[in-house]
Amino acid sequence: MRARTEGLAERWGSRVGVRGRSVLVAVVVVVVAMLVGGTGLLLVLQSSLEQAVEATGRARAAEVVSRIDANGVPATVAALSDQSRTDAVTLVLDAGGSVIGSSRRSTTEALSAQRPTVGSYDSVELDIDTLDERGEWKVVTTAVESAGRTYFVQVAVPIRIQRDTVQTVAVLLLAGTPLLLAAVAAAVWVLVGRALRTVEQIRRTVAEIDARALTARLDVPPTRDEIAALAQTMNAMLDRLQASDRAQRAFVSDASHELRSPLATLSTAAELAGRTSDEEVRTRLLDTMNAELVRMRGLVGNLMTLARVDAHDATTNPTDVDLDDLVDHEARRLRTTSTLDVTTRIEPVRVHADLSRVAQPLRNLVDNAERHAAGQVALTLTTEGGDAVVWVDNDGPEVDPEDRDRIFERFVRLDVSRTRDAGGSGLGLAIARAGVTSQGGRLAVVEHPLGWCRFELRLPLVPEPVGPLDVGDAAGATGPAGPDRQPPG
Repeated sequence: MRARTEGLAERWGSRVGVRGRSVLVAVVVVVVAMLVGGTGLLLVLQSSLEQAVEATGRARAAEVVSRIDANGVPATVAALSDQSRTDAVTLVLDAGGSVIGSSRRSTTEALSAQRPTVGSYDSVELDIDTLDERGEWKVVTTAVESAGRTYFVQVAVPIRIQRDTVQTVAVLLLAGTPLLLAAVAAAVWVLVGRALRTVEQIRRTVAEIDARALTARLDVPPTRDEIAALAQTMNAMLDRLQASDRAQRAFVSDASHELRSPLATLSTAAELAGRTSDEEVRTRLLDTMNAELVRMRGLVGNLMTLARVDAHDATTNPTDVDLDDLVDHEARRLRTTSTLDVTTRIEPVRVHADLSRVAQPLRNLVDNAERHAAGQVALTLTTEGGDAVVWVDNDGPEVDPEDRDRIFERFVRLDVSRTRDAGGSGLGLAIARAGVTSQGGRLAVVEHPLGWCRFELRLPLVPEPVGPLDVGDAAGATGPAGPDRQPPG
């Protein structure tokens, strides 16, 4: 039953809309405020009026007591009718409670049974029918001594007028509440409508923006409120979309350019191979075609890896990774496949990360060092603070400081030493940085004390949340290799 009620309320609220819900909430708040405030106002008003009535009765009683002290009881009683007030009834009683003097001759009985001590005052609210004005009265009683005897003075003040005043105020509040609610509802309807008008303008502007008009931006209202924040957020989102669109267009253009060269080579070689009858020439052409196919296969694989990175469509499988085994394996592989002088300085280090997203960036860095080294490559693994630090150094040309961040962009080659003829497509470092970043690490080009080219890879030693980025499987990463470590060169 509760779930059904909540479902109905949710559907009803969604049909009413923001404007209607705002009006409803404002009306409910005003009704509650009127009920609480009006009730409190009436109670305070009634209490104040009753206190004023009691103060009037006490003042009248004190006046009579002063006259008794000054003139005596007989003179005061004789003058009561002459000093009578139309809104109050004054009685003087003897010690037995009998009326010996009254401001109204028709009143011959005591109004209250209260008998206070001399100098004190008692008050009570009574419904008295014996007076000319029937209704509720406030009766104040006090005692006074005169000529060795005790007398009581009673003053009755009507409270009908005060009650009528409270009722009148209550009626006015009830009558004015619908008008106030209507005014509040109209004001909220108009104000929310004006606020939503700005939101509607933002919606229309965004709806008109497409891939051909990503340069358009929203007008930010001068008000420093949520609407202005929404416009600023939408503009920031459009900036990111525009930057992403430019990067995507550049990526497609660069990928097309990279694929055009091997495709042209394959087309030309296939055409020449079909025309020639010389087996030696045909063999060379086939070798050329195979080399271009290998190159295209690697390029397409890298493009698919970057596409998965951009799509965020892969999950991670973090585990404990012995980083020293990976670095040692890459050093052994490089010694086997090249004639370079490879030196290592490796400390036992373990990180919590996805193996494939650490192994492939490390391999890409080692391949890059092999490609640009003049004769030496040095691999160093150590710890620094809370990070595992891998330095991949080569004695080739140093990267200029202004290019140290741009080198990780896609299809970037900085000089003639980094051309496709050397085997690079300009994607390896981009894939390496994406993989390291997905594991909460950092990859950058830093200074080397000897002026070599140094790439620094940092990974946290403690587990950290990883993002859903994919850098593909490790290119040929294998299990741990045996120890084969040398001191640094």
